[in-house]
Amino acid sequence: MSKLALFLSATFLLASCSNWVQVTSEGQSVRVVTASDVNNCIRVGNAQAQTLGRVIGLERGAERLQEELSRIARNEAGDLGGNAIVPESLIADGRQTFGVYRCP
Repeated sequence: MSKLALFLSATFLLASCSNWVQVTSEGQSVRVVTASDVNNCIRVGNAQAQTLGRVIGLERGAERLQEELSRIARNEAGDLGGNAIVPESLIADGRQTFGVYRCP
């Protein structure tokens, strides 16, 4: 019975992981783009996004993890005055680096 309860708890927790980070009002105006999209933009800094790569010992799904890291980076970019972010690293241990840009 306790294994079933643990499994159900883990399933519920993993299902709600993508809702941990909400995009702020500043972050809503920030979009995720590619490096070729920022040729005419000004770099204003970088964002170091970090979240849990594992929950209760289980790997989180790559898509949800990327989505959450992007939300964190968008929020940080909005605080820096940027309106675009570009992923600059792969996800490693729940971390990813993004370049922050202000584009016309």
